[in-house]
Amino acid sequence: MSNAVFPDTLRLEKRLNLLAYIVSAAVLFLVVLMRRVKLDLGVDFSFLPAFHASLNALTAVILLIALWFIKRKDVQAHRRAIYAAMVCSALFLLSYVLYHFTTPETRYGGEGVLRFVYFFFLITHVVLAAAVLPFILLTFNRAYTGQFERHKRMARWVFPLWLYVAITGPICYLMLRPYYG
Repeated sequence: MSNAVFPDTLRLEKRLNLLAYIVSAAVLFLVVLMRRVKLDLGVDFSFLPAFHASLNALTAVILLIALWFIKRKDVQAHRRAIYAAMVCSALFLLSYVLYHFTTPETRYGGEGVLRFVYFFFLITHVVLAAAVLPFILLTFNRAYTGQFERHKRMARWVFPLWLYVAITGPICYLMLRPYYG
């Protein structure tokens, strides 16, 4: 990269990183707010949890495909797969927030070991989802600005966390499914 381009790349990365922090903070704010505020839009959104689980499962599959592509050094296919995973995750977030702003919370009713397993997955899923979001965006920004070595170093630990979140979402849904109204 030439010296003339590098400062522009760093400026772009800084702007994109600021956007990543703003988006992450906004999502966190909405997630906290949706537990306290309920809106009556006159629409039944009870179908959305299955949609959320499907989007998460699709994200997990796409992430594994993206990994396969990059291991084969097919950067273009990897990039397309990551874009698709990000679109699925964004649709999930929008739908998830809509659902929780409009629908009462469903409580898990299982007992014994299953209760422990459910809450283990739920807590780790929620905490890691909140923690990894800005890092997903920052990792993306590094690739987008052509900083592939920095991208690769960060992706090595962000990828498994994103994958874990994408897999545990459907697991939590399947365990909670019998208790939906």
